[in-house]
Amino acid sequence: MGNRGMQDLIPLVNRLHDAFSAIGQSCNLDLPQIAVVGGQSAGKSSVLENFVGRDFLPRGSGIVTRRPLVLQLINATTEYAEFLHCKGKKITNFDEVRREIETETDRVTGANKGISSIPISLRVCSPNVLNLTLIDLPGITKVPVGDQPPDIEYQIRDMIMQFICRENCLILAVTPANMDLANSDALKLAKDVDPQGQRTIGVITKLDLMDEGTDAKDVLENRLLPLRRGYIGVVNRSQKDIEGKKDISAALAAERQFFLSHSAYRHMADHMGTPYLQRVLNQQLTNHIRDTLPAFRSQLQTQLLSLDKEAEEYRHMNPDDPSRKTKALMLIQHFGLDFEKRIEGSGDQVDTVELSGGAKINRIFHERFPFELVKMEFDEKELRREISYAIKNIHGIRTGLFTPDLAFEAIVKKQIVKLKGPCLKCVDMVVQELITTVRQCTNKLRTFPMLREETERIVTMYIRERERQAKDQVLLSIEIQLSYINTNHEDFIGFANAQQRNNQTSKKASAGNQVIRKGWLTINNISLMKGGSKDYWFLLTAESLSWRVSEKVWQ
Repeated sequence: MGNRGMQDLIPLVNRLHDAFSAIGQSCNLDLPQIAVVGGQSAGKSSVLENFVGRDFLPRGSGIVTRRPLVLQLINATTEYAEFLHCKGKKITNFDEVRREIETETDRVTGANKGISSIPISLRVCSPNVLNLTLIDLPGITKVPVGDQPPDIEYQIRDMIMQFICRENCLILAVTPANMDLANSDALKLAKDVDPQGQRTIGVITKLDLMDEGTDAKDVLENRLLPLRRGYIGVVNRSQKDIEGKKDISAALAAERQFFLSHSAYRHMADHMGTPYLQRVLNQQLTNHIRDTLPAFRSQLQTQLLSLDKEAEEYRHMNPDDPSRKTKALMLIQHFGLDFEKRIEGSGDQVDTVELSGGAKINRIFHERFPFELVKMEFDEKELRREISYAIKNIHGIRTGLFTPDLAFEAIVKKQIVKLKGPCLKCVDMVVQELITTVRQCTNKLRTFPMLREETERIVTMYIRERERQAKDQVLLSIEIQLSYINTNHEDFIGFANAQQRNNQTSKKASAGNQVIRKGWLTINNISLMKGGSKDYWFLLTAESLSWRVSEKVWQ
């Protein structure tokens, strides 16, 4: 394929994007594309604006990108923008582009900061750009703000996953340099779907904001968390520059100067910066389309034959035929039965490749959850120090004769609170599996795309409601445990049977290298030090997952 033919590949896929956007998302083909992923304020918008050389994206606090934006950059002699939903209207004022994105977002999502997976398609023609198509996705967030839906984190994650889990999607993972790479939301999501790092391109922003004396040299040299396609560093305009309408061409010149003058990056300055990133993405997307096109063409032809066959059935169909409603109702019933079989077991088509449905939920409860609890092991030295501080703080200025009950309660409660994390994580994993199972079961509804979409929405919403209730119950249960500690429980060693337990411990100690010596007590290889005439010893055993408290009266 000649160079001219290679350059035609991206416009060809653009036309396919437009065609599929026009007919909706029901035509679920895996188009070669680049998805831009990153946390809120990671610098995604600035990178895209630097490509175009214009300010055209909405800005502000909270979730600004609330719908995927398919951004088609086309190298042309004149500069203008055009939206697919306003085809034929060429916009030369880029402030108007921003307003149109905001208006079109609100039209579908409402003004309550909700999100939607229906994309906005924007084409920008300019002499400053290379042929490139990117999908800008909402920034990953953790906490709902204002009147955002409470499950906004999961909604955004689900939407991003819809794009990046496709094998033909390259992932542009944007991470700011002033945060630890190990905590990068973008790289974490990319690793979930691309564990080998084969289709992930790393972009490190905000290199100029790193603490003095630190740099991202190891990351940019692809040594810290290696990706096959590597990392590219960029320096964006600051918020002050943006508000002051600093010229983007001046910002790009400043970026170039930053890399040339920085001792850590000088040797790789030619492989850093926004212009280089744009060239790399153009090349990688072109190569990616070339590599995937034969398989994509075959898939397209197969789907076309299938659609032709389906269209032939509809040509002789009466829309008022009651059998259609009957068929839709039967499909809904089949969906319910299929879901039940996948959760309860005994499905018609047993998956022999991986665990799914009820089996996966079973593993979450019986393997993952206990594993998360066992990981909660406490540091013995830290616990001993906390016990000592608790006792001293409760006695205050006085020198106490007895160990106060409040010290025991303070330490035990602090350990019980640690159960919240694993319990809530367990609920999250179960919910994720239920939603995955719903999507698998709705495949039979594909001949009724709107019915399928609405069924998925209603069932998922119902699961989310139950998720909130389940989490409330888990938290309530932990609050109950925190509010009252039953010292009459059989696992609690009180005065009455302290001597008996200590005798048993002494016997075990001689056999199992566990010793009691004056002033010290060793139980299950945990050593605890005496802190008064009567002392409580606290121990969480992973086997019983219950609090055991022993008391020793020292002579």
